Amino acid sequence: MAMATMERFQRGVGLIEVLISVLILSVGLLAVASLQIRAIKNNHSSLGRSMAVMHTYSIIDAMQVDRVHAITGDFNVGLADAPPTGDRFAASSLTAWRQSLRTLLDDSATGSVACDNTACTVIVQWDDTRGTEGDASQQIRVEVRL
Repeated sequence: MAMATMERFQRGVGLIEVLISVLILSVGLLAVASLQIRAIKNNHSSLGRSMAVMHTYSIIDAMQVDRVHAITGDFNVGLADAPPTGDRFAASSLTAWRQSLRTLLDDSATGSVACDNTACTVIVQWDDTRGTEGDASQQIRVEVRL
């Protein structure tokens, strides 16, 4: 009779085992969710850097099209400067470039061009708080010879 009673208590899974299994499973699922959030943030940050590089080369291409005016400094604009006005190619290119930066990166995105004869430096700066933790300002700098 004692053997029959012992078998009855040993069948199936106990409540403690089920609770421990649920706890382990929930910790694992939280880790997967955290990994997914970090991957999305890194993806967003990477997309921003790719867009900035692409836009840097787009203004460099425009400067190569109008090389004479680029060398004389018509494309020069600082990060905090207002975009140039006028109907010249350099002014319209810079205005369209900066508007495109704001549209694709964020409203605080801006860019600068500094040419000293044939050596030019193009900088694109934007806010990347969604993609990075704490470091909001990101910057791409490209130096090129025309």
